[in-house]
Amino acid sequence: MTINLNSDTDVINTPELLAAGARLIDVREPDEFAAGTIPGAINIPLQEFLRRLPTFDTSVPLAILCRSGNRSGQATEIFREAGFQAVNLQGGMLAWDAHHLSSDTLLCQQFYLDCLSQASYLIIDKSTQRAVVVDPTRDVQQYIDTAKIYGAKIELVLETHFHADFLSGHLELAHATGATIGYGAHAQPEFPTRLFADGAKYSLGTVQLEIRHTPGHTPESISIVVREHANDAVPYAVLTGDTMFIGDVGRPDLLVSVGHTSNELGHMLYNSLHQKLLTLPDATRVLPAHGAGSACGKNLSTETMSTIGEQRLTNYALLVPNVDAFIDIVTEGQPSAPSYFIYDAQLNGQNRAVLDEHAPPQRLSLTEALNLQHEGVSFIDTRDAQFFATGYLKGSINVGLQGRYAEYAGAVIAPTEKMVIVTEPGQELEAKVRLARIGYDNVLGWLSINDLIAAPQHMLQASRLTPPQFHTKTAAIHPLQIVDVRSASESHLGSFANAINIPIAEIQQRLNELDPTIPTIVFCAGGYRSSIAASVLRRAGFTDVSDVLGGFEAIRA
Repeated sequence: MTINLNSDTDVINTPELLAAGARLIDVREPDEFAAGTIPGAINIPLQEFLRRLPTFDTSVPLAILCRSGNRSGQATEIFREAGFQAVNLQGGMLAWDAHHLSSDTLLCQQFYLDCLSQASYLIIDKSTQRAVVVDPTRDVQQYIDTAKIYGAKIELVLETHFHADFLSGHLELAHATGATIGYGAHAQPEFPTRLFADGAKYSLGTVQLEIRHTPGHTPESISIVVREHANDAVPYAVLTGDTMFIGDVGRPDLLVSVGHTSNELGHMLYNSLHQKLLTLPDATRVLPAHGAGSACGKNLSTETMSTIGEQRLTNYALLVPNVDAFIDIVTEGQPSAPSYFIYDAQLNGQNRAVLDEHAPPQRLSLTEALNLQHEGVSFIDTRDAQFFATGYLKGSINVGLQGRYAEYAGAVIAPTEKMVIVTEPGQELEAKVRLARIGYDNVLGWLSINDLIAAPQHMLQASRLTPPQFHTKTAAIHPLQIVDVRSASESHLGSFANAINIPIAEIQQRLNELDPTIPTIVFCAGGYRSSIAASVLRRAGFTDVSDVLGGFEAIRA
């Protein structure tokens, strides 16, 4: 995370702020503070802090906390007006508690990455200060910083399976902390690993982890049962990886498991769910590895925590009466997976270079960038589609940072391609790290958009149509290609007459289905994916390409 000490941020980023030297102030009432706060906070109620304002050192940045973010917002504005660097922790303790499943003995913190819909976990036994991280991202500083706040040492990194949708950070954490890497017994990674048998127990002191083999999404998949005390009849939680989601289950058809068919994996998955997970008590919390938006399922909830009992009653895949019907319903209508999935699934089992998440990419001059482009290097322009359209470097692909940047970059650019990032100054490190999260490490450098704007002779403009312009053009121009780059399930709910449905994840592989000499209009749901696809078509030599502002919702309004 890039720390901005004069802005607001989600409360979940508090550990990074503290690591950057911020002082944490809780402006709630003393009784609220006594009921629980973030470690390291000092309590100065809102009505008292004006009186105590002169006692603060203006050189020390402040992070301000309250229940929901309202009172802290008021305090933050006053501090800023007084010359302080101050950050309002949005969401307050309500949001903090939602991300931290904690007791006197156990901390189980969920780290949720919206842009990849991916959840990882830090488990700490408070009695022994021993810690385990499950399914980490490659940018591992967040786990290290949080463990440090609690005085805990990360000793084990557990992977629920070989992930396909992101490159996991087990090697980075092992390198940074000396932690052991652990998988289920059916995994065969190339690096030193502790393999856990089905039913194996791992004690952190008071807290105990139980490994359950739950194959189906992949053959080596495991789930991790967390008990606050070894003898607890009701586990605190089960970390289900990609075996069970909230509202869905892992898909057995991603073709990342060599030697297994989706039917074979489907049978494994059904048995894992009913024999390994649904045997747990109803009160057991369910903590999955993904939420809504992930291509690892088709019906994932926006909720990131549930219980076994709730899923038993509401999860469509768990209500199917037999295994054959289960396989049919689970595999039907799954979204297209980006082509990098197979690459990441294989790379997650291999030795590779570790990421330095703090090292920015090299800045390139325009001349250096143009020379690389002549050599065939791919260019990713990270700006919003509207700004990209006003002027871009020929051949650039527009994948905006504000969206699911890494996932869609991985959908249209091959993992082995060399890349240059075109971005606003200050965003180059974020752009690099987010690509690295899916294993895209071939970033040769970055080009400032300011350097490009200073040389307009190298810039082109992109055509974006308003809905009225779209309807005028479709009525007046023949022949015309209209391409719907939404998923098949989105398109089936309604599309434009004669539109060709090519989901964004398939656009590179299906270019030969389109005629580059015919005028082409691309649309999606809102305009993000269509700008990506249109830029891919232009790079491929299509001579007349437009996309639609506002997407399908605007067209049919």
